[in-house]
Amino acid sequence: MSPAGPASDLPEQRPTATILHVDMDAFFVSVELLDRPDLRGRPVVVGGDGDRGVVAAASYEARAYGVHSAMPSARARRLCPQAVFLAGRYHRYAEVSRRVMAIFRDVTPLVEPLSLDEAFLDVAGAERRLGPAPAIAHHLRERVLDEERLTCSVGVAGTKFVAKLASEAAKPKASPHGPRFGPGVVVVAPEDTLGFLRPLPVQALWGVGPATLAKLHRMGVTTVGDLAALPEANLVAALGRSQGRHLHLLANGHDPRAVEPERRAKSIGHEETYARDHHLRSTLDRELVGFADAVAARLRAEGLAGRTVQVKVRFGDFRTITRATTLPTPVDDAASLLHAGRALLDQVDPSPGVRLLGLSVSGLSEAGVRQLTLEEAAKGPGWERAGRTVDEIRARFGADAIGPAVLGGPDGLHVKGRHRQQWGPGGRSGDEPSTQGDRGPDGG
Repeated sequence: MSPAGPASDLPEQRPTATILHVDMDAFFVSVELLDRPDLRGRPVVVGGDGDRGVVAAASYEARAYGVHSAMPSARARRLCPQAVFLAGRYHRYAEVSRRVMAIFRDVTPLVEPLSLDEAFLDVAGAERRLGPAPAIAHHLRERVLDEERLTCSVGVAGTKFVAKLASEAAKPKASPHGPRFGPGVVVVAPEDTLGFLRPLPVQALWGVGPATLAKLHRMGVTTVGDLAALPEANLVAALGRSQGRHLHLLANGHDPRAVEPERRAKSIGHEETYARDHHLRSTLDRELVGFADAVAARLRAEGLAGRTVQVKVRFGDFRTITRATTLPTPVDDAASLLHAGRALLDQVDPSPGVRLLGLSVSGLSEAGVRQLTLEEAAKGPGWERAGRTVDEIRARFGADAIGPAVLGGPDGLHVKGRHRQQWGPGGRSGDEPSTQGDRGPDGG
């Protein structure tokens, strides 16, 4: 089938398939099994195991029971009561991820990480040295297996979108007895793109959520091929110009985006879901101190500063509000973030019960030398230098070596690391005191 509409209206495709999408197989669980080989062959779930926890990853044995990422942990436990729940160790996954990404960058400098466990690679410049893209894909799988004892799946195509779909087709399938490994590498040559896309369900296209899917079904569209056959004008009329044209291009195999190795984060933040609702402003203020410390440390680690500070609050009934302010100059210190965050939190009444709290910074730019205010100059070195001193101490002695005093307790200091925010509070395994809710004026 030829693409709908004049060929000149569509972006050119690459003549050869040189874009790879590499996706690690059940990455978090697989890393845990390296350290816990006694759990191999059993259904294993990584995530928060409390009533408000969320599944981050599931072994293929657990997936056979219907457990999948982003599922509430309570539902996962009902589906697979024999599953072993592990709280997750973000620092460990990040450590392994850095080594895996280094393998990718040894092949090509054009690596665009999407998360800890997946990345796009443009290998056009590596073919003379390592052979055609499919051979490079197999080479990468072998290196990751040999050096990290982990498996990955690779899609090879002429566009990022199709490469990602190809990696899905290459992945193992779930069974109660473990993964049934697929081909490992799936190659979609540019001339085969439409044939590969046509039979897929239309929700495979990026941007087709529940509302769009309902509209497309009313139009009689169930597959990518159905959508590709529609004139672009019909899609624009039904979905709007931007989304209509976007889906028309994808359905016809066109995705003009290049691999971006230096893609910068748009925001940096920290949020946590609590095991029980918080009702007191004093409790939320203590949490905000830890959030500001964590976000500032990440900003400095990435050489960034930000101007727009946002507080996010989700109540027990799932009603969610945000409050934001833009500062005169970019900041990367905890004191400035905390000052802005407190002013925003003062606008919120926590008495109904806060289920989730978050603090984030956007409007990011490279941190650099800035002009001191007269007040800062008079006071001498302040929070900016203090923050960097904290970074140096943590780098040498560990993340929990130093932090805000309010985060200390009988069992030590509980710094808000990234591992704390990912998948909700723990239940059986216990969690830090700050996740255990407070009793508000109503005794709740």
